[in-house]
Amino acid sequence: MRRKPRAIFLFSGGLDSILGVKILQEQGIQVAGLTFVSCFFDASQAKKSAKEIGLSLKVVDISDEHLKIVKNPRYGRGKVMNPCIDCHLLMLKYAKKIMQKEKFDFVATGEVLEERPMSQNKQALLLLEKESSLSGYLLRPLSAKLLEKTIPEEEELVKREKLLDIRGRSRKVQIKLAKKFKIKEYPSPAGGCLLTDPEFGKRLKELFEKVPQCGKLDIYLLKYGRHFWRKKAKVVVGRNEKENKVLKKLVQPGDVLIEMKNYSGPTTLVRNYGKRKCSSEIIDFAKQLTQYYSTKARTKKDVSFKITSIT
Repeated sequence: MRRKPRAIFLFSGGLDSILGVKILQEQGIQVAGLTFVSCFFDASQAKKSAKEIGLSLKVVDISDEHLKIVKNPRYGRGKVMNPCIDCHLLMLKYAKKIMQKEKFDFVATGEVLEERPMSQNKQALLLLEKESSLSGYLLRPLSAKLLEKTIPEEEELVKREKLLDIRGRSRKVQIKLAKKFKIKEYPSPAGGCLLTDPEFGKRLKELFEKVPQCGKLDIYLLKYGRHFWRKKAKVVVGRNEKENKVLKKLVQPGDVLIEMKNYSGPTTLVRNYGKRKCSSEIIDFAKQLTQYYSTKARTKKDVSFKITSIT
């Protein structure tokens, strides 16, 4: 008796990836999900969607490698700081290793031809297949009929007539398919990658320019608070109690925390990327911001501060 074909699926948890999995499962193919976490995205949506459709899911942390390519992408960036082709290529390379090690028959994704102008045009899809060394073994079920036949199709592991020919940014076909497969809940197509967020992109670009050697903790810090620069020092002011707590957890040696003793208000973190300790000028600037962003203390003259140097 012939065994069932096995596919490793790059699974984001979005509607396209859910449908891609369903289309393969409908043919009796065993599908295992693969998703990733980095400084800029997590696996929360993928885990949620995988649980809802009963898909086994492997989560791989690519934070260090991913940060390197975000700093210096080979194939450029999108509208903000998103190096989508380089990012997807990194994921596909991981998928290929797993495919070979665990003896899957092919890799599949939820990509739709021309849905994203930079990373899902035909040239980009061919580039990803070639550079990941997955030529012939990378199947896109939603647009397969618009692309070259893959090896699993030629070997009849996958029935090409049951694959689709979706093209473009309209989601009408996907929404119709969601009803067919009784998929009631799915996320919007905006995605959960911070690199596509314009405001976060501005912060990240400025950080890369001022501190090219920045690491993961510096990236995580960008997600919280109000940000200000003084030469090589960054001042981050918490916007609420939750962010105040987070800032305290993100400190590293050399940082300075500033709080008011006699008024409620923000916690401020000062991180000096220069070689010297924070100057009195920078500390005074941080204290002014701390007071300014406290509605109770803004106009007061009796404010006293607690200053903690992290060692």
